Amino acid sequence: MTTKLKLSAIPDDKPVKLSVELPAEVHRDLVAYADVMVRDSGAAAPEPARLIAPMLQRFMATDRAFARLRKSSRTPHQT
Repeated sequence: MTTKLKLSAIPDDKPVKLSVELPAEVHRDLVAYADVMVRDSGAAAPEPARLIAPMLQRFMATDRAFARLRKSSRTPHQT
């Protein structure tokens, strides 16, 4: 059975380094998510920390209120 995860491949992009503390439960969930990705794709497991940025990106991309507020706060010359 193939599971449809919200994340697929992790893009290789130049990162901005942040230092965050996560609850242990969130870290365990990231590890479990990476394990499911491996079972689904057969690719190598990503480091759990590499999942955080795409998850945040996906979350913000699908938050309609955020998109609406972001769009309304842009000036005409911003993209």
